[in-house]
Amino acid sequence: MIDPTVRRKISEMLKEDLGSGDVTSRATVDEGARGVGKIVVKDKGVLAGIPEAAEVFRQVGVKFRELKKDGARIRAGETVAVVEGPARGILSGERVALNLLMRMSGIATATRNLVELARRKNKNVKIAATRKTAPLLTYFDKRAVVVGGGIPHRWTLSDHVLIKDNHLKFSGSITVAVQRAKTAFPHLKIEVEVKSASEALEAARAGAHMIMCDNMSPREIKRAVHELTLEGLRSRVMLEASGGIDPSNVSQFAATGVDLISSGYITMRAPALDMSLEITRVFWVLP
Repeated sequence: MIDPTVRRKISEMLKEDLGSGDVTSRATVDEGARGVGKIVVKDKGVLAGIPEAAEVFRQVGVKFRELKKDGARIRAGETVAVVEGPARGILSGERVALNLLMRMSGIATATRNLVELARRKNKNVKIAATRKTAPLLTYFDKRAVVVGGGIPHRWTLSDHVLIKDNHLKFSGSITVAVQRAKTAFPHLKIEVEVKSASEALEAARAGAHMIMCDNMSPREIKRAVHELTLEGLRSRVMLEASGGIDPSNVSQFAATGVDLISSGYITMRAPALDMSLEITRVFWVLP
């Protein structure tokens, strides 16, 4: 079931793509023409975006039948869905539906790859998205991460407190910032971005629930884990590694013993999976 907010966003996507109308289809395709088409995958990976693609075609009056579900592993040449309806509707919804499927499947594939690489070293570690998403596509990007086996981290800035370096420049210190956050939002989890083991200790002592080791090397993170353990604080906090993490180094960060790894790679640099819509049958409805 598509959320009304998501339905509105898809409507806006169609309006953006259509402009004042699909002039090519109106000029070359009879109004009574109907067709059947299939969405074909050209790369291997993990499928995501099927409900969203279905909503795109629903809004242009085209029937959509899924053959593969979100999360399925797919190979080049496979058909993941079939559409049937007015030819002009199929053609007007084609690009938006494919763009969502391709982008979301690329993100899901990258996420699944990171999860599998990381868990070879740490079976309990989780892979999370960051806020590095395309504006107005955050929901779609982060839902694709979830389909790939990751977690969204924060859907919005209101989900939990995350004190970063720029916040600290205004508040003065980690301890002060955490105390102010606890007073302002006692019901929310508080996370602090740190750059060293000493800052991780300060955050834990101040009562942070989560500590983000940002742009710290695996060696530095291990030191932070060791020092938190010595003070009896490791079990009180969730540790997150972040900053420049991708398939080339995710295993090293997983091996440090962190609970969570967040990566902008999965939403900003993951390649889209190529797909196409191929018309397989054309027919006409007589007036």
